[in-house]
Amino acid sequence: MKLILEGAAVATVAGDVYRDGHVVVEDNRIVAVGPGRYDGEGERTVLRGCLITPGLINCHHHLYQWATRGLAQQATLFEWLVELYPVWARIDERVLRAAARAGLAALLRSGCTTASDHHYVFPAGQDLLRVEIEVARELGIRFHPCRGSMDLGVSQGGLPPDSVVEDRDAIFAAYTAALDEFHDPSPGAMCRIALAPCSPFSVTRELMRETAVFARERGVRLHTHMAETVEEEAFCLERFGMRPVEYLEDLGWLGDDVWLAHCVHLSDREIARFGETRTGVAHCPSSNARLGAGIAPVMPLVRAGAPVGLGVDGAASNEAGELGGELRQALLAARLRGGPAAMTCAQALELATLHGARCLGREDELGTLEVGKLADLVWWRLDGIDHAGIDDPVAALVLGPRPMPEGVMVDGEFVVGNSELWSGDVEEIARELAEVALR
Repeated sequence: MKLILEGAAVATVAGDVYRDGHVVVEDNRIVAVGPGRYDGEGERTVLRGCLITPGLINCHHHLYQWATRGLAQQATLFEWLVELYPVWARIDERVLRAAARAGLAALLRSGCTTASDHHYVFPAGQDLLRVEIEVARELGIRFHPCRGSMDLGVSQGGLPPDSVVEDRDAIFAAYTAALDEFHDPSPGAMCRIALAPCSPFSVTRELMRETAVFARERGVRLHTHMAETVEEEAFCLERFGMRPVEYLEDLGWLGDDVWLAHCVHLSDREIARFGETRTGVAHCPSSNARLGAGIAPVMPLVRAGAPVGLGVDGAASNEAGELGGELRQALLAARLRGGPAAMTCAQALELATLHGARCLGREDELGTLEVGKLADLVWWRLDGIDHAGIDDPVAALVLGPRPMPEGVMVDGEFVVGNSELWSGDVEEIARELAEVALR
């Protein structure tokens, strides 16, 4: 049976915006997109007053942090980490389950259909990656978890306490187990694994280099934090004798199979190298602002040819954690850096969709509304008091008040309808989160 969504504005992110258009879904794929009414048979849903877009893609998160929000409120990144690492060392499976349910529910309710998570804190004996993968499956979100790692504790000159680092043999055994059990390289996959050493100040040179070799042998993507703060730059200069991006390049960590979180402090040469190598960036404007890290050079990166997706980052550095609001944040931050013409509303939507798909290696299936793409899409009601009268529907979505979708579809299945989460009880999720956060 074909499902016909029509009578709405449609932003395809593939070059066309229809003031009155349609999207047709059959099974889990888009089979028609265009202006006006669909000339064919199927189950029709009229969405007057709505805008249909591709599902949003979150390229960087730390779901476990939903249990530790509101702490270290005036801290820099390093101060914030020093305060929170001992707290995170007490994470267990119940805490992560509650935090992941809350974080993924918030993402779905904000129009996100594909989410990546970077999990790198593994107290002994806790099968935490499995927990969040099971939660993602229950809630119905497309999931790209990153098996993170740390092997440079404070006793070796790193930032994290020794209690939360692992030895390299254990890390590579965990990499192998995660890929063997959970990674699905097939078309339409709902779960794919990336490998993700945490950061230059929590991981040894050897682990970075060996992870890159191992990931490429297995054909999976690489992710890490990079160039987030001036303190990180100083750490890399002192310990490695080079800037963070130079360090990555020396280790073979630039390429179209890599995407990096933050990338706030980049030189012109480094921006050019990202473009030449098609290295991706996960831009996290709210988190960078909350920690006072700075404003990433998003549009210079895009002009250089690098894909730049959006990320909410961990909920301990972005207590909102909803992706819909990051479109506005990204646009405003770009204009603070480069003036009012620096980024258009259409470009902000493109970051959250097509660029995000490129970062995750899914641009052949996600990121635009085109025939053959996966049926991951969102419709936003724009005729209420908050958005009515804004002339351009894409501008209403990006520049208007924080948007909350009326409907969300993932892989052809409804997960949000009438602005309510269908795949989970949000009140029960909130109660459990409050209990584990207090504990």
